Amino acid sequence: MKTCIAMFLVFAVTLISLDRAIAQTPAQKDKDQDVDRVVVGTNEVVLDAIVKDKKGRLVKDLSAADFEVLEDGVPQEVRSFRLVSRGATTPVDSSAPPDAKTGTQPKAAPDATTPQRGPGPLNFSTRFGGLALVYDRLSPNARSIAREASLSYIDGMQRDDFAGVFGIDLSLHVLQRFTNNGEKIKAAVDRALGHSSSTYSSAVDKIADLQNEQSGLQTQIDSGQIGAGAGNDPSAAIGAAAAQQQFNAMTLNIAQGFERMEHNQQGYATIDGLLAIIEGMKNLPGRKAMIFFSEGIQLPTNVISHFRSVINSANRANVSIYAVDAAGLRAVSDDAGTGRALTRLGQARAATAGSQSDPFGSMMVDLERNENLMRSNPDSALGELAQSTGGVLIANTNNPGPKLRQVDEDLHSYYILSYAPRNSNYDGRFRQISVKVNRSGLDVQTRKGYYALNNSYGTPVLDYEAPALAVLSDSPRPNAFESRAAAFSFPEQGQPGLVPVVVEVPANAINYSVDERRKTFMSDVSFVVLIKDEAQRVVKKLSNQEVVKGPLDKLNKVKKDGIQFYREANLDPGRYTIAAVVYDNTTQRSSMNTATVVVPPADQSTLRLSSIVVIKKTSRSAAGQKLLKPFQFDDMLLIPNLGEPVSKANGNQLTVFVTVYTAKGDKTAPKLSLEMVRAGRSVGHLNYDMHAPDESGRIQYTSVIAIDKFQPGDYELKLAVRAGSRTAARTEHIRLAP
Repeated sequence: MKTCIAMFLVFAVTLISLDRAIAQTPAQKDKDQDVDRVVVGTNEVVLDAIVKDKKGRLVKDLSAADFEVLEDGVPQEVRSFRLVSRGATTPVDSSAPPDAKTGTQPKAAPDATTPQRGPGPLNFSTRFGGLALVYDRLSPNARSIAREASLSYIDGMQRDDFAGVFGIDLSLHVLQRFTNNGEKIKAAVDRALGHSSSTYSSAVDKIADLQNEQSGLQTQIDSGQIGAGAGNDPSAAIGAAAAQQQFNAMTLNIAQGFERMEHNQQGYATIDGLLAIIEGMKNLPGRKAMIFFSEGIQLPTNVISHFRSVINSANRANVSIYAVDAAGLRAVSDDAGTGRALTRLGQARAATAGSQSDPFGSMMVDLERNENLMRSNPDSALGELAQSTGGVLIANTNNPGPKLRQVDEDLHSYYILSYAPRNSNYDGRFRQISVKVNRSGLDVQTRKGYYALNNSYGTPVLDYEAPALAVLSDSPRPNAFESRAAAFSFPEQGQPGLVPVVVEVPANAINYSVDERRKTFMSDVSFVVLIKDEAQRVVKKLSNQEVVKGPLDKLNKVKKDGIQFYREANLDPGRYTIAAVVYDNTTQRSSMNTATVVVPPADQSTLRLSSIVVIKKTSRSAAGQKLLKPFQFDDMLLIPNLGEPVSKANGNQLTVFVTVYTAKGDKTAPKLSLEMVRAGRSVGHLNYDMHAPDESGRIQYTSVIAIDKFQPGDYELKLAVRAGSRTAARTEHIRLAP
């Protein structure tokens, strides 16, 4: 699934293509993109705020003095202020009190360019951003409600409003790129809602029945009264009940396991789709909105951190999400349904709590299921998504169309305020923003916060990435424990820029929290890797969160194995720097490493070499195990050495691995030479006639070098390959330890 996220994010770059040309000078474009969104790197946060009275009417006569902005509860100084409205802009209100230090009024926020009307190119101005119509998996009735509401909204769109249409099922579907052509938008909506979505049946009641049956059998076994009243042999009856309980437990485990996989699949597909759309919209100027039609988001534990990332990404991109519960008026309250499921789970747990054994898992598992059930309530996740991004939840209605008109009003009439955070420590933590007005009876819609990072990374910042990314801004950068990182070039046919990145944390470097009562352990580690080009621009961000947990008797083995991160990137030719951060979420300690990699020109008419890989160890793959292609050698997985000194005490040998890629169509068997050099002097040399390449032009080569006669110290390993008139060479630094 992580690979699907990356594919979505790359694909999202293509979303913002308009059907009409957009007339902007470079200066206007740069100006527009700096307005109306959270900007942290320039020490300024820009907010848009919508103010309404209790009847839902927009309030447009406020001044800067009427607003109070707090960040993590600390008042902030409003530095600029204006009202953006269709047809009018209020740059500054002279009634605002002067700043206590400077005695000056708040400056005007940068003005918006009035959109052109009539024929000719349109100016995509800072006032009026884009709208994304997004459809999650929907039932037939929900599709009908969503279609009617969408078409009603489209009929009321203005000439300068641009909209895109997207569908989310098991993947993201771009049904219409951003356009102001209403007929095209309507046709895309029909395509989005004209076919059935993937369907998932709820297993809540089935699982609750199995749990109740389990607890009932356990009570009978513990009491020893099974079959006594019918004259049966009690011991035989207890044995039969125990066997039935065991089979029942197997069925329960299957049902719960499938439910977890199903919820994870649904949750990741929805969250990844939303992230991709938001990422694509971020460079559109002005206030942007997403109308998200859904019947509820599945948020199991594995998905919840990515859900928070949607909120953060939407806030940084100035995208407000208007969530529509497309199920309409529900026959049974979602709160009531969730409550019944929680009650049944609690009853089953209570019946088991006093038993002599716990056949269906620990309290921790049930608490996790409690949280998942509560998050399955549409009002919970959809409401948080809307409220935290300055949008609104529309629910409990079969006709959401009239309420969607609010989106149009919100897009075209709002206040812009900016402030410089008093807290200058960009530590990656989530900062809460609160905007209040000093008039009674008014409600404020605005974003609720952001992750405190002073850089932009080109892709959404996930919840677990933020603290690790903040480490990159620290000076000096902390290294609380040992870790290692390396990147390798494997110019494969069809993927000449393939770069595997490996980060490892040695045994005992990570903290493992232990629960002695439950006899379990857990660690929580985040890996974040930034790949920068020669101009030090971030071209790729790779990451993963590794949560390792299990029974306490397995802890020593886990510690012995350590933790490893592996990801692949596809890069253009050039030289790159790799910055890798390992962040221990339990102790908030971190470790950082850097590495370099050179990607050769993508010319398949030449002879090419992979990086020289020093092998740390090998592992034979189990039947059916998927191997990592660059490090797969026959049925072995080669584990690379990431820069550790090679100890002579470890077998007195050095194992190296390289892949040769012959020129396209060349079946010549190349010749290889390998040389060990120390202080500019050759101390060992090997020549080898290689076998012919396989059908893809690939030759894998390993060599075991005896190092018993080499002195400890630094060496260069030089490897060259020649095929006819073509040559290729690589060099690798190696340190030999005693």
